[in-house]
Order: sequence, then C-alpha cells, then structure tokens
Amino acid sequence: MGTNQKHYAGDGRHTDSYYAASANPAPERPPLVGAHEVDVCVVGAGYSGLSTALHLAEKGYNVAIVEGARVGWGASGRNGGQIVNGLNASLQTIKKRYGQDTATFVAGLVQEGGEIIRERIKTYNIQCDLKDKNIFTGLTKAHMKELEERKTLWESYGINNQEMLDKAQLREHINSDLYEGGLIDHSGGHMHPLNLALGEAAAFEMLGGKIYEMSMVTAVDTEAARPVVTTTQGSLTCKTLVLCGNAYLGHVVPTLTSRVMPVSTQVMATEPLGEELAHSLLPQDACVEDIRYILDYYRLSGDKRMLFGGGTVYGGADPLDIEAKLRGNMEKVFPQLKKVKVDYAWSGNFALSFSRVPQMGRIGKNTYFAHGYSGHGVTGSHTFGRILSEAIDGDVSRFDVFENVPWYPFPGGRLFRVPYSVMGSWWYGLRDRLGV
Repeated sequence: MGTNQKHYAGDGRHTDSYYAASANPAPERPPLVGAHEVDVCVVGAGYSGLSTALHLAEKGYNVAIVEGARVGWGASGRNGGQIVNGLNASLQTIKKRYGQDTATFVAGLVQEGGEIIRERIKTYNIQCDLKDKNIFTGLTKAHMKELEERKTLWESYGINNQEMLDKAQLREHINSDLYEGGLIDHSGGHMHPLNLALGEAAAFEMLGGKIYEMSMVTAVDTEAARPVVTTTQGSLTCKTLVLCGNAYLGHVVPTLTSRVMPVSTQVMATEPLGEELAHSLLPQDACVEDIRYILDYYRLSGDKRMLFGGGTVYGGADPLDIEAKLRGNMEKVFPQLKKVKVDYAWSGNFALSFSRVPQMGRIGKNTYFAHGYSGHGVTGSHTFGRILSEAIDGDVSRFDVFENVPWYPFPGGRLFRVPYSVMGSWWYGLRDRLGV
C-alpha cells in the first residue's frame, strides 16, 4: 500500500504508521549517482523486488535494487501483516478461466510464499513478531457454505491445513458475536511487515547486494540489448532488468500502466490494550479476515495493539478521516473497544488486476516484471520473486505458466476504470449485506 503519488516524489519518509514507529533500526542508503553497471537491476525495494534480489544474490548474481523512496515504503511496509495462502482469485475461478492444468499448478504454490517468509525469518534471524494461524470468518449462512466449499476444494488438491469452526468453536479464537463461524488455516500467520522487509534488505546487503534509496526512476530503456534505468541523479545499465514497482511504477513504463489499477486500503492501530484485554479479544492470537467483498482484517501486534484494516478506494486516493472510516467496523466486531484510543491510522495502495490474478511477464528479451497481487501480495510477492529468480537463472518452467495466463484491461480504459470498479464493488457489497 502507499499514500498519494505526490508523496512518492517527496522526502521518501515512511508514512506515519505504527509499523514505521516500531521499525527496527535500518541505515539510510545513498541515492544512485552517476553511471553504473550491474548484472541484474531490480526496480522497487518492496517484497517482490527484495525476494527476487535475495534469491539471485544467494545464487551468486551481482544485483542492485533501485528504490524511489525507502525500503518497504509502499505496500510491503504498510499492509495488514497477514500471511494468507492463496490468490485473490479462487482456485475454482482459475480452473474455470484457464483450465485444470493451470489450477493444479497454482494449487501447488499457494502455500509457497508463507514457507519462503518463514525460511527467510529463520535463516537470517529477522525480528518481526512472527505468529501462526489465520482465520477466515463468515457473517452469513452463505459465507459458511462458501468456506466449506473452499476447504473441500483445497483438500482435493492435497492441501489439508484448514479446519472449519462453528460459532462456538470460533469464540475460542475471536470473542465476538458478529460471525456465524469460520475457517482456520493452521499454515497461515502474521508478522510486522516493515520489519520483514528491512530484514530481507539487510540479508541481501550481507550477501553483497547494493540498494539505492531515494532514486526516483524517470526513464527505462527496455529495447536496448542491455536495459538502462535512469534516475534523477544517475543511471544503471544491466544485463537483466526486473520491474517490481507494482502500484507505484506510475507511467514510466506505459506498457504496464493499463494492466493494473491502484486501490487504497486503510489500517489503524489502537493504543496498547494490555495482556488481559488483548487475550480476551483474540485468545489464540491468530490474524483474522472476513470473506465479504469489502472486508475487515485485523490482528494483535507484538505489543498488544489491535491492528484493524479495511475499506477500499479505487484509484488510490486517501480518505480524509481514516479512523472515522474504520472505527465503526472495529466496534461492530469488538464493542469492547469503544473507548479505546487509536494511536495511528494510515492508508496506502495495492495494485489490482482486472482478473484478480497476479501478472508476470517479459518486455523484450531482458526485462521482467511482476505485479497485480490484488490484496494478496505478502505471500504472492515472495513466491513470484523466487519464480523470477529461477527464470533469470535459466529455469523458465514456472515463469512460462504465469506469462501465458491471459490478462485483461479494465473496462472503460484509464478514464472510466474507477467508476466501473466502484459500480462492481457496490453490487458485491449489496450481495454481502443481503447475505446472498
């Protein structure tokens, strides 16, 4: 996520979030100045870029990352911090659109991102408050049927980590009367997202990688035999270029502009609740999201704050009052929090693809890209980073599958894609409210 585009060209400081306030110490890296050459240049120091770069550094490649602000400035440092398996588009949807082979392929990697995150945390001793389990909640009988079908479908692909929870069982995890029940994924989890990004950046640098911060990309030459990235103060020529700007790449690469749309979502953090109140709300300390089209998602931080997120603004604008937008939803779930103070509230962008399936591809011979995780970027970006590194290292077997998945532009083009999406959001929101 991230704030309005104007911030991106500013001082590059992290947004005023709980994550930034509780971030582990990290150096401020210098900008790219002058002309340089490198084997692989990665644009964007979020999860996609960091994952790609770290995998390649482990393979011995000479890699540099160019970042317009600071490491983890965008989605990777602002998101809900939930390790949720799967894509935005369901396996059933993928099967209907792209066939059984593609669905089977995707099912084989939907848990990979979480596994990569845990491996990174363990291997590089990243301190980011890692905790286990995530829960999907249903508010209606129709939602519960949908969760039952999801569990059955995933089991048909050999994924057996999920367990249905009836209303009474759910109360052992979430002290709220709002839900009919839920589905717990024992392989899910949550963590401090900015500290994960900072830890991955430190691991990359430990292996010899170079990160240039505050280096806004102004031009990209993907047609040259050796791609060139130009910034406000320098340039980087490389054998292979990887574009991981996601919702913040702007119009620097017009080929990619129509593929995704920035969408903002919001998060707020209460004051520390104390052990007793926090435990009474979420006794098992799992993270939670409901399955409505415009959903709530929440969890406890390492210092026992309630981190509560939700809301959607197509086009990427920020609401004027984030707390006012989210507080009512939080109090519907937990009336116990009516008098609790909110210390932080922030907004940011993720990149939405029209099909809700993330996209990976190539521009010319030597430029790769990955984007469009559609709200499921924490795990998806780590998986895609590994797949990109495999392709650059010569194994394109998994890359080719995603590159060949058809993508579709938003109806109405750039001018009307926001109102079209708002209308669709209203329709699905109405279905949620009617329980159908």
